[in-house]
Amino acid sequence: MLTLTANAESWPIAGSFTISRGSKTSADVVVATLSDGTHQGRGECVPYPRYEETVPQVLDALHEGAHDIPHDIVPADIPSRVAPHAARNAFDCALWDLRAKQAGKPVWQLAELGEPTPLVTAYTLSLDTPEAMGEAAARAAGRPLLKLKLGRDGDVERLKRIRANAPNSRLIVDANEGWNPENLASMLAACADVGVELVEQPLPAGNDEALRHITRAVTVCADESAHDRRELDQLIGKYDAINIKLDKTGGFTEALSLATAAREHGLKIMVGCMLATSLAMAPAFYVAQMADVVDLDGPLLLKQDRDPGITYDGSLMHPPPAALWG
Repeated sequence: MLTLTANAESWPIAGSFTISRGSKTSADVVVATLSDGTHQGRGECVPYPRYEETVPQVLDALHEGAHDIPHDIVPADIPSRVAPHAARNAFDCALWDLRAKQAGKPVWQLAELGEPTPLVTAYTLSLDTPEAMGEAAARAAGRPLLKLKLGRDGDVERLKRIRANAPNSRLIVDANEGWNPENLASMLAACADVGVELVEQPLPAGNDEALRHITRAVTVCADESAHDRRELDQLIGKYDAINIKLDKTGGFTEALSLATAAREHGLKIMVGCMLATSLAMAPAFYVAQMADVVDLDGPLLLKQDRDPGITYDGSLMHPPPAALWG
């Protein structure tokens, strides 16, 4: 039998991190470790209150799924053992890592993917006053792709100040469900005016039907409205892209399947992350090889990352070392 253990960890953020729903000063994660007695595989997840998940709940779910795990377990067996979404992600990624360690082969070969290449990730500017976000944009102006957290009064002024201070950076926006059907058209127009290329989840997930009836010059991407393949048909006609996060899909396995299905439906692909360490970014990096937009900057926002971790040269993200994952 394999043994599965799970532990909670807290990683301080460099400063604080604010979105439309609130602020945080640490990344609280759960790490699952799966062992055959010789090799170990690890997976990291982020329990997210927006999806009614807490650290204690995820730990309990993993402990409940840890009984009598056969040596020949496969990813398709995990959903029957562990509830979605974060706990399943940690278990699934730990199993992939274990199989890679056992085989002495990288995950990309086991998953029959192409050899990975470095990727440019977005760099996130936390929601703040227009003045503060303008100053943050000036400091990050050398980065090729900036992600702006919006969703409160003053967003138009934030956009203008950021564009003025980062004239050469590509811009994407995450409203985190902070806009409404009444201001949707004007906010998308303001985004288009400063050259924003993509807007994530402008409306609440349960109140996004207005997206079916609006002409926009900016790509609109589903985030909170999109978890796994079950919801894919509901997105068609409302969204142009989908943000795939392993904590939403329930792991590396479903994320790969969702990326393939999204392509078949004509959706663009963004691969994103919760605020977490390189251990959580590593499996997402391989999914992101299929992405149009990559947002895997979690470790860049922490005071300290794992060692070894993923190497970032500015915004250029290199393949994860095997000692970390995969």
